[in-house]
Amino acid sequence: MNDSDVRGILHRATDDLVSPPGLLAEVRRGGRRRVVRRRAVLAAVCAAVVAVPVAGVLDLPGNAGDPQFASLLLDEPTRGDLAADEGYLRQVRTAWQRGTEQADDRPRGEPNVVWAGRTPAGPAAYVAQRSVHGMTTGFVKPTADGPRVGTLTQVTDTGTDGVEQAVLLGPQRDVLLVLDSGQPVEFSPQLRYAPDGKIERTFEPVAFRDGAAVLSVPPQRTKLTIALSRTPVEQRNAMLIEGTSEVLFPGNKDRPAPPLIRYTLPGAEQVWGMDPAAKEVIAPTEALAGYLDTAGAHTHDGSPRLWVYGATPDGRRLLLETVQYDDEPSHVIALLAGKYLPFEAVASTTADWSAPLPVRLRLPDNQGVLVAAEGSALSYRVGDGQWQDAGRNAALLPATATDVRVTDANGTTTNVSVAP
Repeated sequence: MNDSDVRGILHRATDDLVSPPGLLAEVRRGGRRRVVRRRAVLAAVCAAVVAVPVAGVLDLPGNAGDPQFASLLLDEPTRGDLAADEGYLRQVRTAWQRGTEQADDRPRGEPNVVWAGRTPAGPAAYVAQRSVHGMTTGFVKPTADGPRVGTLTQVTDTGTDGVEQAVLLGPQRDVLLVLDSGQPVEFSPQLRYAPDGKIERTFEPVAFRDGAAVLSVPPQRTKLTIALSRTPVEQRNAMLIEGTSEVLFPGNKDRPAPPLIRYTLPGAEQVWGMDPAAKEVIAPTEALAGYLDTAGAHTHDGSPRLWVYGATPDGRRLLLETVQYDDEPSHVIALLAGKYLPFEAVASTTADWSAPLPVRLRLPDNQGVLVAAEGSALSYRVGDGQWQDAGRNAALLPATATDVRVTDANGTTTNVSVAP
């Protein structure tokens, strides 16, 4: 995960409140304004950032010496169908000792095998051990060379948020082992998209038995289709799964940051009360909820992230934003907001970044056609009429527009139909 990935998550998680012009006067006249705030997910983001192999320290709310938390992982007897298999437990403890030799937070006492059991990928276990500053936890995974410790998480405070409670197993990553922490958990095996680009997921309760659940899942080789969440399913309840970083960042290599492109259309500042591009305004999470994978984990393919800010003919604020996951196409969503009202998604399409006119989206209620082509001059016509200049890069054309002429930086001209 590089700085751009973290910054993007933090940006999405941070409240973004924009006061329309004339708000104070409207309030004095008795007007009312609905304020939609984003639910901060900084805790989950920080957990994802610091839960790194061996060197990471995970700060959780509470006290590492809390009896209930210590009892959960350190003092309870081993569960699972291999709990009485002393031969396997010895292998686990030996692997754990080797795996924690270089841990920054030195272990104390004996490790506790919290769970040990059979899976279709081979026997696996979960171990916790007291350390100088708290506790170290981790999964012991099956390999061709015997049990091997995966990511070590050093926990300095109580609580299980941010601690990996699930792991992908097997060379195809097609087995999901989920620990039972006493909280209801829901699981979704597949991610699908509706024709309008909205996320389609089906969640079902995870049935635990003897301390864990072992689920067969589609192979998670190049992208993650699964999602795991405590109940209710929402971003702050999404559960960390060990092994996902190997999918998202193969070879532990950073992905190049996607280009960030923002355009403010003529007349937008009168409605917005400022230049939204300069403020780097993004859509409220609630307004984009249908297009965001609440509990999933994804990366990107390097496609541009585009924002266009404008004003509709009827005086509403216009915001266009793209959402792109993994190797899927960029979904382009148009949102509108009336005076003092929250944004609402009203139209969507997909972008074709290789086309002369990558974005073309007709707005409802005859509010126009939004087009975008970075670095290109734009013009439009109605039927067989004269071509009218529409500026550069992005434009909101009249609803009657039927064709767009795109002239790129090399002088190549292409006519594109935008007729309804």
